Amino acid sequence: MTTMSATQALQRRSLDAVWHPCTQMARAESVPPLPIARGEGPWLHDFDGRRYFDANSSWWVNLFGHADAGINAAIKQQLDTLPHVMLAGCTHEPAVRLAERLSARTGGALGHCFFGSDGASAVEIALKQSFHSWRNLGRGDKREFVCLKNGYHGETIGALAVTDVAIFRDAYDPLLMRAHIVSSPDSRLDNEAEALAAMRALLAERHEHIAAVIVEPLVQGAAGMVMHAPSYLKALRELTREFEVHLIADEIAVGCGRTGTFFAWEQTGADWPDFILLSKGITAGTLPLSLVLTTDAVYRAFWSEDVTRGFLHSHSYTGNALACAAANAVLDRFDAGQLEANRVQAALLAEALAPLAADPRVEHFRQRGMILAFDVKKPGERFAERFHLAARAHELLIRPIGATVYLMPPYLIDAQQTAAFLAEAVRRTLDDVA
Repeated sequence: MTTMSATQALQRRSLDAVWHPCTQMARAESVPPLPIARGEGPWLHDFDGRRYFDANSSWWVNLFGHADAGINAAIKQQLDTLPHVMLAGCTHEPAVRLAERLSARTGGALGHCFFGSDGASAVEIALKQSFHSWRNLGRGDKREFVCLKNGYHGETIGALAVTDVAIFRDAYDPLLMRAHIVSSPDSRLDNEAEALAAMRALLAERHEHIAAVIVEPLVQGAAGMVMHAPSYLKALRELTREFEVHLIADEIAVGCGRTGTFFAWEQTGADWPDFILLSKGITAGTLPLSLVLTTDAVYRAFWSEDVTRGFLHSHSYTGNALACAAANAVLDRFDAGQLEANRVQAALLAEALAPLAADPRVEHFRQRGMILAFDVKKPGERFAERFHLAARAHELLIRPIGATVYLMPPYLIDAQQTAAFLAEAVRRTLDDVA
């Protein structure tokens, strides 16, 4: 009788017991999930003694590496004091402090922090707040939303309605409200003017019925790390001001320093949007948390003795004290100079991977802060899966999006050797599969 290894046993148990996300489970029988025993810094370790550099930060959440001592200490200290209390009718220091600090990072332009549990929850909250605030102001006909082509904002019903990624959306399309999908800017296509013209035309025609435009600032992640210039966002903000439409900046993936500034929006030089959404990296990959920051004007639209005019939205773990403690520890890192360190690390990544830009198999090499990506010209069948599996042999855990290979590593590229390792591992993997 053949004895299963610890890895094989956990794979089998997982396939029998767990419905894995973003996975066709029939395919998972042939390509089972990789069992991970522990994490340390940028590395994940399996049960057989192998390690893998977490090049995509475990779905873009991990900022400072796995099992970070400082973040863990903040959670442990909070655990001994107050793990959780409902935020309806109660409050606590970690939530208040976090809300104050995030508002301060916008110069007080945004605040009134509303907490959720994940990115899609934050999107749902912002969509509801936008519509409901207009309704409270006597403009309930403003109930339509605008999103960008190839944009992604989550997979709950409301979030999917403003998502334009077919693989996630199409099966549930009959359930969704109708959103306007407008051309998105793409630095590869140099189409910013056309995208803005399309947005202006729509807003001119439908602004009396449109509540908000939602956008991923600077980088459309699930679209394949499609990047655009800050100038587009500045012009978009002017349009939404002109036509009295809310602007929602979904920074769930691009916030917390990923693009070179804490908020990606800071690079625009424009007025702040009406909403900013954060999740993923805000707790450095330790605990689920999301939040929505908004303006005084939106907040005041709900201010009434009439309970039906209030924002009666909630999650059981809203403003969880442990998660807020982790988020405050994350902000401590940024207060201590993390952005400056990120700029050095981004330069190291760019230098180490620059030779790939001239590789004839590669096109559209691009970077925005700690996000670096390129497209493979002739990917072939199941490219993302083949690349992912081949990379494991080179100690790399990486998941391409279609034909787009991207690096979004933890903020631990603190030595030339680390950047050189990533560059060599990516090149060798490309040799294996392309």
